[in-house]
Amino acid sequence: MKKFSTLLLAMSFCLLALAKSATFNVATYNLRNANDHDRAAGNGWEQRLPNIAKLVQFHEFDIFGTQEAFKPQIDDMLKAMPGYAYIGVAREDGKEEGEHSAIFYRTDLFELLDHGDFWLSEHPEKPGLGWDAACVRICTWGKFRHKPTGKKFLFFNLHMDHVGTKARVESAKLIKKQMKKFGSKLPTFLTGDFNVDQTESSYRTIISDGKLLDSFSVADLVYNPNGTFNNYRTDDFTESRIDHIFVTPNVHINRYGVLTDTYRSRELTPEGKQTFKARNPSDHYPVKVSVTIK
Repeated sequence: MKKFSTLLLAMSFCLLALAKSATFNVATYNLRNANDHDRAAGNGWEQRLPNIAKLVQFHEFDIFGTQEAFKPQIDDMLKAMPGYAYIGVAREDGKEEGEHSAIFYRTDLFELLDHGDFWLSEHPEKPGLGWDAACVRICTWGKFRHKPTGKKFLFFNLHMDHVGTKARVESAKLIKKQMKKFGSKLPTFLTGDFNVDQTESSYRTIISDGKLLDSFSVADLVYNPNGTFNNYRTDDFTESRIDHIFVTPNVHINRYGVLTDTYRSRELTPEGKQTFKARNPSDHYPVKVSVTIK
């Protein structure tokens, strides 16, 4: 009887530990800005939006970082995805002018405790170019509480410069400094379009001290049928991953996936015959991970 009681007690502790673990889905998705060039090529935002919104909901993105979207695109996303809210400001003026690095999250699952934005430059407190960057770049961050378990965590999301090599390396250093400032012991996520893959110097700067890990490298299961940039092509392949999800060591990665979902658009051949063409919802594939905070 004593052994049986001890076993029950041990099982109770195990169940209690499991109950306090927070498991949810994290993603990063470059939505591609709305522009006339894409529209003329058959990849207009109006056509892509419904497919992006349904993809997010079907694959159950609980919280995810986005890149490139303008304010009207963010408003469209909110209308198409009931139950989500977002944080983030535009990079050009800190209000609504220019692209955002917005973070979307399910309001039934997360409570927003704090949030802010800083620029990837020598003066992160205000809009402006940094180092050798070609564009103004911004990082949005939030502190969240997982409502079912009470677990708190930090979430950073950015879009690094596509030209400035120094800007990307210095941005990586700045991000790590800001993470330490806002709560170095909290589980932390860093998502974004880093504009370089896993072979570049800024990537190595992020993971060099072991305080941030590439979720791809530590996941229990990896599903990556392609790299993450597709340029709207459905017939190409690359091993280059320029969209990343980094985590602190106190976050466990259950599954990692590059989602290569396509949709079909109606087309007319030169002879006037109706046909269908496979298209990508964005010129980047989203990356999704299932995580557990114990």
